[in-house]
Amino acid sequence: MTSDDSTSWRSGCPLNIALEIFGDRWSLLILRDLMLKRMTTFKQFQESGEGIATNVLTDRLKRLTEAGLIASTRSPEDGRVVTYSLTAKGLDLLPTIIEMILWAAKYEETAAPPKVINRIQRDRDAFMQEIRDRFQTRKGK
Repeated sequence: MTSDDSTSWRSGCPLNIALEIFGDRWSLLILRDLMLKRMTTFKQFQESGEGIATNVLTDRLKRLTEAGLIASTRSPEDGRVVTYSLTAKGLDLLPTIIEMILWAAKYEETAAPPKVINRIQRDRDAFMQEIRDRFQTRKGK
């Protein structure tokens, strides 16, 4: 679902379009796992503790790839293993995901480590830059 294909959105509202691309629970959790938990394989996503069914995970990985938010490659060590990584388009969602995490931590009891939440609150920009740098370093390898 990209703006250059024949997809027609339910409405032209930017929020609606964003939600149609990545706005379901599983897609956001996969993006979180790529960004913050350094997960890269189907098996890691499946074992993340969220309880995602294999068919749903397969579908969401396909959708996120088609939307250009993630890319997939075969592992050089084991060609049977597909690894996933964020694209620049996917990494641009980092501020949104960080704000959603902070919002939930403010209003609900969460499992997020308080040290991490405090660190993000103290300096969001530095925290996000570290994550961006990690992905830039991976691309350079």
